[in-house]
Amino acid sequence: MAIIEAMQRELNYPYDTHPAPGTTVEIADGVRWLTMPMGGSLNHINLYLLEDKGGWYVVDTGLGTPRTAELWDEIFTGELGGRPVQGVICTHMHPDHIGQAGNITERFRCPLYMTRAEYYQARAYSSGSGGFGGGSHSSWQGAVFYERYGMPRDYLEQLAVAWRGRSSEGMSMPEMPLGYHRLQDGDILSIGHHDWHVVVGSGHSPEHACLHCKALGIMISGDQILPIITSNVSVHPTEPEANPLQVWMESHDKFLDTPPDTLVLPAHNLPFHGVRERLRQLIGHHEDRLLAIEESCVEPQVAKDLLPVLFARELDVRQTMMALGEAIAHCHLLMHRNRLERTLHEDGRYRFLSIDPDLARRAHPDQHDAPDDRPMMV
Repeated sequence: MAIIEAMQRELNYPYDTHPAPGTTVEIADGVRWLTMPMGGSLNHINLYLLEDKGGWYVVDTGLGTPRTAELWDEIFTGELGGRPVQGVICTHMHPDHIGQAGNITERFRCPLYMTRAEYYQARAYSSGSGGFGGGSHSSWQGAVFYERYGMPRDYLEQLAVAWRGRSSEGMSMPEMPLGYHRLQDGDILSIGHHDWHVVVGSGHSPEHACLHCKALGIMISGDQILPIITSNVSVHPTEPEANPLQVWMESHDKFLDTPPDTLVLPAHNLPFHGVRERLRQLIGHHEDRLLAIEESCVEPQVAKDLLPVLFARELDVRQTMMALGEAIAHCHLLMHRNRLERTLHEDGRYRFLSIDPDLARRAHPDQHDAPDDRPMMV
């Protein structure tokens, strides 16, 4: 805990509280900040408005719940000066970011802007898949995936029940607009008096778009860079051999080029200064976790048995899914680095074994960060 508090002191928060529901706060010329409610410990998502000559651009939309739609009505009525929404920009495809995209683009007949991978993954997941994560959780592929990484045979049934419960909280995938305007890394969106550079990261989602206005010294970071919590980076049954933590770490290296005085506007927690410090914290945290997993695999380990290395508390069914996905992501990166070996045993389960002869020199088992409380559902 002392280490975490010391790291947080390196960041600076110019705002003490979030905007009240249904209101906005002006961050800079043409940039407004608002929040929408979420369930669980997060309780909010930050959204942003960018002012253009004839109207506004919405950056991320909140969950697809009636309460979020009501609050958007209040924003449209009381905060936009009677001018319309000209476009919706979604940083990535998770339900808390795209839940109202269809409603807003339909209401104002305006375009949706997303990267290609995010748009089409959202379309795929919204095609009758139900909960976030897609229908693979109830398929034979899902059954093989979870059993090989150590989960009991009835886990998929438990997971299906849990996701049905989450649908009422807006975590089911919404119907997506039938068309979109593609964002690519390096694009420039000229909105109002300012240029916004599209900077794409990956790992938490396939092709996450951040928006950087160099003139204002602001970056809208979505879930790519958060000041307190760590975004989930997981392997799922939809791509069982993926290596998302590798591209997550590479993205952090890329974002270290962000000017140090940039004000980061994240999707969760409060806006902050200290982007390079936070990126180094995230890189160091994951490297610490990778080493802790290596140390735990000096004897063959099933991925499920590695969860206490990463997370401290008992986890419910959905949290276990996210935690297991993170554990597998760490193992896959260690395999890529030739530090772990994976073998399919006769019981149908994968086991991971440390194979780096230099591990004994690098190990420090009593000096790791404390395990996280639980995985965040972002």
